[in-house]
Amino acid sequence: MSHDKYQSPLTSRYASKEMAYNFSEDKRYSTWRKLWLNLAIAEQRLGLTDITDQAIEEMRANIDNIDYVVAAAEEKKRRHDVMAHVHAFGQVAPAAAGIIHLGATSCYVTDNGDLIILRDAYDIVIKKLVHVIDILTEFAKNYRALPTLGFTHFQPAQLVTVGKRATLWIQELLWDLRNFERARDDLKLRGVKGTTGTQASFMALFNGDHDKVEQLDQLVTELSGFSEAYPVCGQTYARKIDIDVLNPLSGFGATAHKMATDIRLLANLKEIEEPFEKDQIGSSAMAYKRNPMRSERVCSLSRHLMVLVNDALQTSAVQWLERTLDDSAIRRISLPEAFLTTDILLTLLQNICEGMVVYPKVIERRINQELPFMATENVIMAMVKKGGDRQECHEQIRVLSHQAAHVVKMEGGENDLIERIKKTEYFQPIWDELPKLLDPSTFIGRAPEQVDSFVKKHVEPALAPYANVLKERTKAELSV
Repeated sequence: MSHDKYQSPLTSRYASKEMAYNFSEDKRYSTWRKLWLNLAIAEQRLGLTDITDQAIEEMRANIDNIDYVVAAAEEKKRRHDVMAHVHAFGQVAPAAAGIIHLGATSCYVTDNGDLIILRDAYDIVIKKLVHVIDILTEFAKNYRALPTLGFTHFQPAQLVTVGKRATLWIQELLWDLRNFERARDDLKLRGVKGTTGTQASFMALFNGDHDKVEQLDQLVTELSGFSEAYPVCGQTYARKIDIDVLNPLSGFGATAHKMATDIRLLANLKEIEEPFEKDQIGSSAMAYKRNPMRSERVCSLSRHLMVLVNDALQTSAVQWLERTLDDSAIRRISLPEAFLTTDILLTLLQNICEGMVVYPKVIERRINQELPFMATENVIMAMVKKGGDRQECHEQIRVLSHQAAHVVKMEGGENDLIERIKKTEYFQPIWDELPKLLDPSTFIGRAPEQVDSFVKKHVEPALAPYANVLKERTKAELSV
């Protein structure tokens, strides 16, 4: 690791080796070589006799034998990265030197290569997202019936359960999984289209035979692992495709940010905490602190991810006619960074979910502080069933509630509404029923059953195709 020049923290600090490799030079240029090999194979099969078996075997044997020194020297001389690598490939596959890139334009390898890399990147993040959903689902099932105070406007509201709240996160992650799958499955190859998309160079190679040119396009597409190519294009594949690629990732950024923000809020309440390692330091000054640094990192990186789709929108909008080159530099940044950031966020979320800690006693204490006020309607209904007058009971409760609120707000005391009810003779008919009326489990509605139904009807079907992926899960480790 070099310490005398800037390095992106996405790769130097956070990203997985798998995703970092996917956007590496090794992956990029070996993919170019595979594309040149596929083109040569297809052209030979369709009758171009200048392409020999020896040429194809030499190309196949040197896919990963990339001499970057030679390529750099060629690029410095020719000021063209694709032609530099054509010459570098030809040096190690001399029998193929004269036919590498035959009939193709630079975008044959750059754009087709990008589409392959993007597809592979989606395969990586889809698997990681599946693991996060599965782990969080187990969490939801474990705490399906644990009552907790709900919050609207971050003010106390009716009770929910810890597991039910987790299903809100899972539901958004399931939508992200759907969007990831759609984006990946919608990707096609640019194919063999020539300099401006007319396939004119290949028509010349095949003496004007339209059928063979169409066969060439399809054969290269299938050799490259796709079933279809985009039917028409200019010099590049339409940059609108990059919008389709980045939109689901930016949407996932919003999901991750919301989930991590919720965890940060609950950590402040000491109800839930992310993992905190034995020797971890929360603050250099305040030794007692347990900062939610993982969730804070999720929020920080999510903000970066959410805006990257704007690069694709702006670039697509300003592509002139068949193509302009002002798309190139920004795509080298935004496309890799979007997937690298998504990869990092998924590793963080898996790590958080694997070690998330719940504190039931803290949750119970907070419920007890608020539940007496929430239970007043139950108290009124119980009194009416015993023959009481609803309006008189409401006034009695109103007076006692205000007294209890004064103790909480002005004196810093505990909510003593129930004790006041127990000391008020008017409520003597229901004193024995108060424990039942205040049982938190009677305030959570169908939350546990909602968790069960949601998991069975929505989570399990979504994860079913990934049974083998789930068997391969390893614990998420953070480098820093």
